[in-house]
Amino acid sequence: MKDILTELMLIPGLSGHEARVATAIRVHLDRMGLAHHTDRLGNVSVILPGDPSGPCVMIFTHMDQLGFVVRKVEDDGLIRLERLGGVPERALAAQGVLICTDMGDLPGVIANKSHHATGADEKYKVLPYADLYVDAGFASKAQATAAGVLIGTPVTYLPRVIDLAGGRVAGTSVDDRAGCAVLLALAERLARRTRGPTVHLVWSVQEEFNLRGVLPAATRAAPDIALQIDLLLACDTPDMAARGDVALGGGPGISLYSFHGRGTLNGVIPHPALVRLMEQTAQDEGLPLQRSAHTGALTDLSYIQFMGRDGVACLDVGFPMRYSHSALEVVDLADLVQLTTLLDAALARIGPDFDLGRT
Repeated sequence: MKDILTELMLIPGLSGHEARVATAIRVHLDRMGLAHHTDRLGNVSVILPGDPSGPCVMIFTHMDQLGFVVRKVEDDGLIRLERLGGVPERALAAQGVLICTDMGDLPGVIANKSHHATGADEKYKVLPYADLYVDAGFASKAQATAAGVLIGTPVTYLPRVIDLAGGRVAGTSVDDRAGCAVLLALAERLARRTRGPTVHLVWSVQEEFNLRGVLPAATRAAPDIALQIDLLLACDTPDMAARGDVALGGGPGISLYSFHGRGTLNGVIPHPALVRLMEQTAQDEGLPLQRSAHTGALTDLSYIQFMGRDGVACLDVGFPMRYSHSALEVVDLADLVQLTTLLDAALARIGPDFDLGRT
């Protein structure tokens, strides 16, 4: 788990530019002997045939990460950015970035005004992203352009992985390369199974951009059940204590309620049969199962639930993560391993008699 997670976290893959991440995932699928399909948007899908008389299940997670695109290159070679996704402006100054040009990746740094020249009225001020600029070492616009820096060029946080104590990892794009690593580990287990439902595994695109990149893959799979793997907000730090009970290292969890609440009237209230499935599976397997309910986040599962003639039974499953959308997010590897075990065991319980009724 650690090796695959580290590999994926070090690959830049801005929304709409996920090709390198997808290539790495396809290499692992080839190693497992699993056939895969990549659609026109870039979603990578695997079909694991199972009992056709039971519900069809789709499990997915997103490959992309938030970041920026180049908005303007100044005459002096400094680079202005447009934000892509929910980038926290208060976490940007002095961050390293990677400019992903067609000619190669270039490091840069988001400038932070020299402390010795910062006035008292500036010391506690957060600059909006439009006022920030990237210094990549160029002395002119011509130099930057010659190096491949053009308007629209993708820019990500500088990829990093830092080993912390107790089997914890900090780094870039834990959201959602951790989900990608879990899904690869699950694929390896499912490739050896002898029973269970038909399962579609999808590594999706553009979640951080518009939450809808997965829809072509979901249309192709036409699932009865959809499970989405993503972070759960860890609430075991002083700034998050009032938000819930999810703890890093406390094991996998499920979301009982999510709602965006910032202009997007959407979220997920999970199907009760899937909640019961995860609760019973965790109990029988001796696994912890944390519960999350919060406003302020949204996943692409919100849109999948409305697909098809009868809708899709949905549940968000996930792993605790600290410091979401910052350049260094934190995850506990043990939570990822237990999440893989939970999903594997839960899938084995979905048979022809699995009831998705609401009566």
